[in-house]
Amino acid sequence: MLLRLRLFVGSLMGGALLLVALGLGAQNLEDRPSLNLGTGRSAPLPSGFLVGMALALGVASGGSVVALLPGRRDPDDDA
Repeated sequence: MLLRLRLFVGSLMGGALLLVALGLGAQNLEDRPSLNLGTGRSAPLPSGFLVGMALALGVASGGSVVALLPGRRDPDDDA
């Protein structure tokens, strides 16, 4: 249980640190395209920021899912 909690908190902290580094690095980017969201358009954001957001959210969500999934039981543990 403690290992899962440490993995969950670590993945959230890792994602947060990636977001902080991304925010600091994306301050002075010139090219700012916007995304077509189907019903509208997003605010103009640097393309590196969009890719970095996807990476940071993937790290946080992937680590959280692994930490919260129930573990497999070994068939030898039934005895």
